[in-house]
Amino acid sequence: MIKKLLAVGLLLCLVGVALVQVFAEKDPNVGASVGDQAYDFDLALLSGDQVKLSDYRGKKVIVNFWATWCGPCKDEMPEMQLYYEDYKDEVEILAVNITSSDTLENVEKFVEAGQFTYPILLDENRIFAYYEVLNMPATFFINEEGVISARHEGPLTYSMLDNYVNKIK
Repeated sequence: MIKKLLAVGLLLCLVGVALVQVFAEKDPNVGASVGDQAYDFDLALLSGDQVKLSDYRGKKVIVNFWATWCGPCKDEMPEMQLYYEDYKDEVEILAVNITSSDTLENVEKFVEAGQFTYPILLDENRIFAYYEVLNMPATFFINEEGVISARHEGPLTYSMLDNYVNKIK
């Protein structure tokens, strides 16, 4: 009985220490809401190169979470491609594939078939959880200082993208 109590006590202490570390390290200014500093991720591109969100400071950024099995995602990606072709010098699009619920093979086939040229990132680290993504597609519009200006859930059209980008502050 004493051994069980000691084991439970030790387990509770370890859980407590872990919780303190998680909450102590969290920056209260970083979040997933409009006005929050966007979480700075470091993810691999489909090409294998690494990309950090902070690499794009000084530029407007669209961060879009998607998956190949998501019907609305399939609908909006050609719209994003058209927008990227027209505005890639002014706005960066980072399409973050939820790779933990997809396969690399499906992503490669989908990107090749759609001839998407904007950066495709692979979220194998579940970064989408930091952005509180529950439904896809989910898109974040981030200003030049790395602050979230707008958040949109659901598919976007070219004109919607343009409207959101023009309102980035």
